Amino acid sequence: QVQLVESGGGLVQPGGSLRLSCAASGSIFSLFDMGWYRQAPGNQRELVASITSNGRINYADSVKGRFTISRDNTKNTVDLQMNSVKPEDTAVYYCNAARIYGVRRNYWGQGTQVTVSS
Repeated sequence: QVQLVESGGGLVQPGGSLRLSCAASGSIFSLFDMGWYRQAPGNQRELVASITSNGRINYADSVKGRFTISRDNTKNTVDLQMNSVKPEDTAVYYCNAARIYGVRRNYWGQGTQVTVSS
């Protein structure tokens, strides 16, 4: 079992930067793949970026070159650095943990709102 708590969301101007953080507890963090997803009203939840337990990173095409995902296994955290944000980045951002042992299972945080607007 994993509990996930996101922080760092808020209002930011186009072209600005924001850093989201996810703190995990309740299990062995190093045995989980981690990711950031987002969902805008009326849209499906989509993968933004992921980082596996062994460090493999993947980004959605829409955020490549602008966002950076990282994890710190000593602190049980995964961050998303968002640079050069655009209005279309506006969404609720969710932290995801997927265990790599046994039957794969996903855990989700409550989400944090990111609004990009002038």
